[in-house]
Amino acid sequence: MKLIYDMQYNFVILHPKNQRNKMQDINFDNIHRFGSLIAQAARIAIVTHMRPDGDAMGSSTAMYHFLSMLGKKEHKIIIPDPYPAYLDFITSEIPAGAICAHSTDKAQAENALAQSDLIICLDFNAFHRTDAMAPALESSKAAKVLIDHHIGPDRESFAVSFSETQISSASELLYHILMAFPQIDSDASRLPAACATALMTGMTTDTNNFANSVYPSTLGMASSLLAAGVDRDNILSELYNRHSESRLRLMGHMMKDLMKITDDGVAYIVLDTETMRNYKVQDGDTEGFVNMPLSIGKVRMSLLLKEEEDRIRVSIRSKKGTSANRCARMFFNGGGHENAAGGRLNKPGDVATIAEVPEYIEKYTHIYLTEYE
Repeated sequence: MKLIYDMQYNFVILHPKNQRNKMQDINFDNIHRFGSLIAQAARIAIVTHMRPDGDAMGSSTAMYHFLSMLGKKEHKIIIPDPYPAYLDFITSEIPAGAICAHSTDKAQAENALAQSDLIICLDFNAFHRTDAMAPALESSKAAKVLIDHHIGPDRESFAVSFSETQISSASELLYHILMAFPQIDSDASRLPAACATALMTGMTTDTNNFANSVYPSTLGMASSLLAAGVDRDNILSELYNRHSESRLRLMGHMMKDLMKITDDGVAYIVLDTETMRNYKVQDGDTEGFVNMPLSIGKVRMSLLLKEEEDRIRVSIRSKKGTSANRCARMFFNGGGHENAAGGRLNKPGDVATIAEVPEYIEKYTHIYLTEYE
């Protein structure tokens, strides 16, 4: 596989059999417009979705370092909520105060958005995915750029949109965009080291370490970043070998005592607030758990549900041939990718209490798998 530009400056993936798969939004006009917006901006805000995960922080951090390379002085990462501690290693080179969480410092976050003349939105397809920060984004007069890999982008809200669903992650999409900038010119070794590490981290987490949503372009990205000097062994150590003891004990409890499997091949785990409190669950502690039941042969779909004050967060994963995205859209107020989606159950709208969740899951996944799949 080779990455090239065609005569119209469209980004092209050239496969061994010369099958050309264009990423339509990565073209000369969009790259030029994006570059011009960056050059003209005095203050830039980088924004991602609520409860930012590895891909959200990987792409956001990479964007921060690229802007620094371009000589920008006034740029910040504005996140709806604090990110998990296990991602500290990719943000360690960002100055204190350059990352602001809206949920812990609303005034500072909204002031930064109000003062920005460019807002770069990563890893979400519409403003509502930033939760309480959405009104500030919607009212901002700044030019906005979208870089996202989810279905159904709200293109009307953005001056420039880079949207590609047949790609592993927002981090991979950003990688291809940056490779198209003249300052990089398809040479990954020209990326700042911290930028390259963040991109590899984001892609690794969103593919569950190359277990899902992997495309030829994903492996091409990984190869180029490795050749450029990215330490993948260290990334894997930081991501997977620095967890707390309580996380491992929680995982054992979930798989042994909490996991249920229906006759339709749906595995589900419900985490109530008491369990999370007993195991001292922190943001990111359950990362990857929803994928584990898919290793069971008869399981077609896996759900992890976590109780919050007014809602129950839902993560859905599925095997090829079963659509997690469609199920999430139909019955869990959400959506996402074909085999990896998320949503929520509202309290008291969908269920009155956490005790009603198992019945809800079994009823509606049965309907979905017997009537719509």
